[in-house]
Amino acid sequence: MNFRQIKFWQWALIVVALLFTIDWAIQRPDPKTRELNDVLSKQASQKLKDYPYQFRVIRVEGKTAVMSTPRNFDSPAFRMLGVLYPEINVKDANNPAFIAVERLLGQVQDEAKDIVLAQPGISDVRWELDKNWLRRQGIEVPDKP
Repeated sequence: MNFRQIKFWQWALIVVALLFTIDWAIQRPDPKTRELNDVLSKQASQKLKDYPYQFRVIRVEGKTAVMSTPRNFDSPAFRMLGVLYPEINVKDANNPAFIAVERLLGQVQDEAKDIVLAQPGISDVRWELDKNWLRRQGIEVPDKP
């Protein structure tokens, strides 16, 4: 089969495959990010592994690991905790059950941060709100520029 005999659908298939390959290459995390996420999953305690939100390194900027988090000033912890633990009154800051799950969130987030900070070449962690995860949980997230 020569070049002229390739049919339109074959060209279309080649173009689609090429686009998927380019998309994969662009979205693929860099080797350091993959390495940090591998270490994070291997060194995590069972408590961190079982937590309903999986903290991960999104990217590395110099010596700073940018990690995902389900909470910040734009999306306070009570919102996501209310979805993960619907049986708990998360609007009552004095509720012992709310205090316990809030404390657990802090513990697993600190553990994830400590594992990443212990890796060579990483001296800081910056948290970035995981808007996609929050939206998948039905939590509205304000879009800031």
